[in-house]
Amino acid sequence: MIQKSDYDKMKADYRSNPAMRAASLAMAKHPLEELIFDQRKADEGQFLFNHELKTLPVTNQKSSGRCWLFAALNLFREIANKKLNMEKFELSQNYIAYWDKLEKANYFLDSIIKTLDLYKDDRMVNYIVTTGIQDGGQWDMMANLVKKYGLVPKSAMPETYVSSNTRPLNRAVNIKLRRAAAIIRRAYRDGAELEELHKIADKELCDIHHMLTAAFGEPPETFDFEYKDKDENYHRVENLTPKKFFDEYIAFPFDEYVSLINSPTDDKPMNKAYTIRFLGNVVEGDPICYLNTDIETIKKAVMQTIDSGESVWFGSDVGWFMDRESGCLIDDLTDYEPLFGGIAFKCSKEDKLDYRMSAMDHAMTITGYHEVGGKPVRWKIQNSWGDEKGSKGYFMMTDAWFDNYVYQAVVKKSLLGEELLKALDEEKQVLDPWDPMGTLAD
Repeated sequence: MIQKSDYDKMKADYRSNPAMRAASLAMAKHPLEELIFDQRKADEGQFLFNHELKTLPVTNQKSSGRCWLFAALNLFREIANKKLNMEKFELSQNYIAYWDKLEKANYFLDSIIKTLDLYKDDRMVNYIVTTGIQDGGQWDMMANLVKKYGLVPKSAMPETYVSSNTRPLNRAVNIKLRRAAAIIRRAYRDGAELEELHKIADKELCDIHHMLTAAFGEPPETFDFEYKDKDENYHRVENLTPKKFFDEYIAFPFDEYVSLINSPTDDKPMNKAYTIRFLGNVVEGDPICYLNTDIETIKKAVMQTIDSGESVWFGSDVGWFMDRESGCLIDDLTDYEPLFGGIAFKCSKEDKLDYRMSAMDHAMTITGYHEVGGKPVRWKIQNSWGDEKGSKGYFMMTDAWFDNYVYQAVVKKSLLGEELLKALDEEKQVLDPWDPMGTLAD
């Protein structure tokens, strides 16, 4: 309980501190975010890289949380374009997001049935129901979708208004799913057999299918692909299926890649493999798999990947120290401490994870880096927020920002040492979905 004597001491201390008076005067007329912005740090944001991939123009996820899909498709379209040789080319983000939504709805219903014996206020049931479906996802979730459904060019299934502005539809689908959860759990309490519960789930999934198809369009089973290459040569490929298109133009070897994470917390020993219960989209798909390792190992593998001619899908927390207009991710770009007279704010990466100050919330691709004396000092990032921010949509990340806010990168297993590879063959530690590493990129 705060006593009056306690408050009087705090008030006296405040009034005796000139820095607090200065802060009060400044904040009376200026936005806080402007007062803590460090221009000297911002000046570090050079868009100059001595290791850089030539890539296609940036894409735009608009008002949706599909960054993890956009980042993956940005990677895949570069592979396809080596054969297509086009000035501009995109894969259909709408197509794969459609299947993601349908599979997530099925995953939700399956999770409800698997947790019927838990009380409705159990933390796991609460997590499933509260989370519902959303736009966000993870690399392994994307891989499951592509393996099952293939991919198509954007011309075969273009964006709709709703696919680019997903919040209202997500809300409608979640109303249906939570209603279904209530019906299924009530039927179970009333003695319904498992077969009957699955019939209820199937009917609800059919309704959601209709909602998604009306909003996103009907995904093509076959399509004809027409395009012109850089030399203005016309091409037409007839009667492609999504899986045939993927196999012919992309054929990404998913099994040769793995997600490295950097979670320097005491509950996740390094050089061990992890998975997360009730985090996924495709019920029969491969589970989430992470290898936890130090940040230097991740950076080395990323540089080797770029040097081999491939960009890198990665996940980070862009909520920290980002200047959206300039496209700069610079550690300590803003600083509360001088404004508030030296009050301490700095935290370790471990504490930020453990106490929910930070988690991976956005996926992009790394397409270059700049090194001095054999060490990286900054990284080139392909974002999916259109070309009006940063350098025509490309961002710059300092190496210090990489250290503190990059949590995941997908690289070839062949780049890893023996200890990490061995961990893949060992039993994975299972994390709860509310663990910071269970956060979905959107």
